[in-house]
Amino acid sequence: MIRPVSRLLAAAVAALLLAPVAPAHAAGTPYTKAPVSGSLSTYRVSGVYVAGVSSGAYLANQIQVAYSQRIRGAALFAAGPYYCAQNNVAQALYGCGDNIYPTYLSALQTYTRTWAGYGWVDPVSGLSGEPVYVFHGGSDGTVKRSVSDDLVRYQQHFGASVQYDSGSAAGHGWVTPYGTVGCTATAAPYLNDCGTDPQQTFLRKLFGSVQPPNTGPLGGTLVRFSQHTFAVGGWANGLSMDANGFAYVPSSCASGATCRLLVALHGCLQGHSRVGTAFVDRANLNQYADTNATIVLYPQAVAVPSNPNGCWDWWGYLGATNYPIKGGAQVETVMNMVRRLGG
Repeated sequence: MIRPVSRLLAAAVAALLLAPVAPAHAAGTPYTKAPVSGSLSTYRVSGVYVAGVSSGAYLANQIQVAYSQRIRGAALFAAGPYYCAQNNVAQALYGCGDNIYPTYLSALQTYTRTWAGYGWVDPVSGLSGEPVYVFHGGSDGTVKRSVSDDLVRYQQHFGASVQYDSGSAAGHGWVTPYGTVGCTATAAPYLNDCGTDPQQTFLRKLFGSVQPPNTGPLGGTLVRFSQHTFAVGGWANGLSMDANGFAYVPSSCASGATCRLLVALHGCLQGHSRVGTAFVDRANLNQYADTNATIVLYPQAVAVPSNPNGCWDWWGYLGATNYPIKGGAQVETVMNMVRRLGG
């Protein structure tokens, strides 16, 4: 005969055995959130930061310089200095990816100061003391080391506090613990696993300190929103931007907590139309967002005839010369999203 205490124990064991068990989570596979259609809301945002890879890093740098009074810091992977292409596709290819041409760094610095004087970009004093993280991989043949060196020199020229991570063997891509290609590869979806966590490093640089990431199920919401709402002219596709973008909103931010806002810009061939939500899911940003009260905005570019690889406009492919300054179509479209979110 089973005694009462034993009956309770037996019942508890049976309940445990019959309870649904969460599936095992493979190492290197992040927990994700399915996108939910909605609109961008306004939150209590304490500061705005930008990050990007390749063409996304070039656009992030354009936003940083144009709005340096508002942008608190930048993390730039695999890119060169501001306005490197100078509205010229040949310069973009041979001077800002390859190093056959020079970057004309001193001219870029002069343009920046001149445009600040015109009010086309914020005063360069906004860059002074700003935390900036620059990453270049040793196996990156798409953007040469000397080009990223000049990005560092550009930022330092205006007084930014730069951390340069150039010791990795990475190929051309966004390095993340959730990468799906080998460290030295330059291959789709350009998410490289080098056994390191650059996101922890650059978030610590940008924020001053960082809490460990959430390695369990994500607690926030991934919102899929219309980019047409924010597009200059009202039609995102006309700006080589996709119909929809994404924003990850931690539950604490949705509940009214004060949060940071990080704009994360994918690279060429890395937008939703090419790789689905791979960058959104595997960039290792939502995991840190949950534990560091940070909203992550993921604008999306898309291919058009003048931009077949779905890059961001850092060489003038939209046909307007104001692409790197205030009023530039993609710069302003992204900033419209930032403003709506409360940044």
